[in-house]
Amino acid sequence: MTDTRSTSRHRRRRPALAVGVPLALTAAVAMAYGTDVGLFGEDGRANASAATAVPASVLDAADGFASVKALGQDGTYGGRGGTVVTVKSLADLERYATAPEPYVIVVAATITMNPVGKEIKVASDKTIVGAGTSGQIVGGGFFLGQGVHNVIIRNLTIRDSYQGIWNDKDHDFDAIQMDGAHHVWVDHNDLRHMADGLIDVRKDSTYVTVSWNKLSDNNKTFGIGWTENVTTDLTIHHNWFRETEQRNPSTDNVARAHLYNNYLQDVPGTDITTSYGNYARGRTKMVLENSYFEGLANPVTRDTTAAVVQRGNVFKGTSGRNESGGGAAFDPKTYYGYTLDSAADVPALLKAGAGPRTTIGTVSTTAAAATTITVAKDGSGQYTSVQKAVDAVPAGNGSRVVISVAPGTYRETVKVPANKPHVTLQGSGGSRKDTVIVYGNAAGTPKPDGSGTYGTSGSATVAVEADDFQARNLTITNSFDERANQSLSGHQAVALRTAADKVLLDGVIVDGDQDTLLLDTAARDRLGRVYVTNSYIAGNVDFVFGRASAVIDRSVLTLKKRWDGTSAGYLTAPSTAADRKGFLITRSVVNGDVTAGSFFLGRNWHAGGDASLDPQTTVRDTQLSAAIKTTPWADMGGFSWKDDRFAEYRNTGPGAGTASSNRPQLTDSQAAGQETADWLGGWTPTAS
Repeated sequence: MTDTRSTSRHRRRRPALAVGVPLALTAAVAMAYGTDVGLFGEDGRANASAATAVPASVLDAADGFASVKALGQDGTYGGRGGTVVTVKSLADLERYATAPEPYVIVVAATITMNPVGKEIKVASDKTIVGAGTSGQIVGGGFFLGQGVHNVIIRNLTIRDSYQGIWNDKDHDFDAIQMDGAHHVWVDHNDLRHMADGLIDVRKDSTYVTVSWNKLSDNNKTFGIGWTENVTTDLTIHHNWFRETEQRNPSTDNVARAHLYNNYLQDVPGTDITTSYGNYARGRTKMVLENSYFEGLANPVTRDTTAAVVQRGNVFKGTSGRNESGGGAAFDPKTYYGYTLDSAADVPALLKAGAGPRTTIGTVSTTAAAATTITVAKDGSGQYTSVQKAVDAVPAGNGSRVVISVAPGTYRETVKVPANKPHVTLQGSGGSRKDTVIVYGNAAGTPKPDGSGTYGTSGSATVAVEADDFQARNLTITNSFDERANQSLSGHQAVALRTAADKVLLDGVIVDGDQDTLLLDTAARDRLGRVYVTNSYIAGNVDFVFGRASAVIDRSVLTLKKRWDGTSAGYLTAPSTAADRKGFLITRSVVNGDVTAGSFFLGRNWHAGGDASLDPQTTVRDTQLSAAIKTTPWADMGGFSWKDDRFAEYRNTGPGAGTASSNRPQLTDSQAAGQETADWLGGWTPTAS
């Protein structure tokens, strides 16, 4: 695209709290399970002919201390390899969760515990995972007893065992309790409003990782201890604590507590006041890194017998005790690898990505197993170049090929041609920052063979022209230096270009300046659907643009300053055909270290001056920073944006505004027709 402009204690709780990302779609993607109940019919009898929907998350591996080989257990993988069952009743959930055999248990309904406070006694080798956002446990939870191991609890909402007594000492109704368990992964759950703890890790439970959860509306939130021994090892990262009074968490006699990239938030003016944040008690050794504390009293507290090492944390509006000291604690990298997100990014990241996800997805167990090709800079893989791995994919391949790219920086351009569908490009590191594909071409960069310049689309670091492409857990960057190339004509520099249908980008970073992400179609008359989730996109001018029908969901869009330090730009530049959907940004966050009121949400790109186009951007249920202009849409190329399709719905934050002729807002009935499923047209993105 061308830039055409030169300590407070227990308080009475309120009846309920609205927490988390602003309420949005009740179902962002149609649930992949339908009425099928996996290998078993509704009555529980075996049905061997039924195709089994397996959550793609079953293939994910735990990180942190849950990944460590110890106590006879090689990491935490739950029921992987066992029978997959889908449950919609308490009886079925309890039957499979307590069985001695490995199971992957997909919870596809709201299940109410009877009696209230019931905690199902989970046996070893289980994965209990919610189907999209439909898996909910109401009025009770799960108990993992002595010796229980290799358990994953993921993508569930567990809520509402509260019995009306704020500091309740009579109803020990937890969401998740562990007494002497080991190798447990608790990930991407929404835990709230329980009579006792949201998570209790007790009695020497160890090798536990708690990640990407929302914990809210509770008194005794997350306790670790109930032992005189100092044996527990646990990792707590990327969790959002909001309106939780105490135990946030409280770690008592923990041998190694590694806390990083958590967000602790006490919102003023509510009926819950946080008493303290992270608390190292007894002989705990705690490493606390790159977390964000907002509005809390006593954000970090330690007993004189405990050791706390702090690094890179942010404290906003906090007061009272903020302590460290007591010794060197330990080095987490002795036990496992990890990559830190910037503490400043943590609130936006967790508001967009914590809690249950609609895109956990499914893959069919009846499908052919994916072929995996490995890439590593050090020569330990099959190839040292990503492009060479793509070249090795056979033309016309009929099944999934996963290109697993080891951590490292790969300075190259990559093209996935149209005759190589079903390719997944996936970083194998612990973070999306570990695997980076980067190059620095711009539209005006001369080609080495002297045949001209690359042009905007040709400048892409990664170009995808094949349908059913997926990218996960990596970074794609265009590093073109505008300051150093002022004499060059054509500064558009694409990081990722897609010109294909059914493209899934999950857990990626796409970084550039002008024209970062080009979402296109293979031809004007071809459909190009793209679903972006749990991702970061950064740039300054038209940095999401093109004619695809694209949804950006639960992601962070970061506005960047120009090369000369000025703040001005446009987020989107759709070039949509009149009979197609354009761009939908939903349940996301728009932020950036730029001047207030300096950025437009978008402008209408009539590519080539084509008056028949009808560009579209809808931004809904999204948090907007003060950088967004009060009149957020702009004309382009002599065409008025008011003649095209630009609207907002239920946005929040300082950059949000009320309806006016310069700021169209959808009605509720209009918004009902502008949801993710409307954009994707029958395609349910599924990670594979």
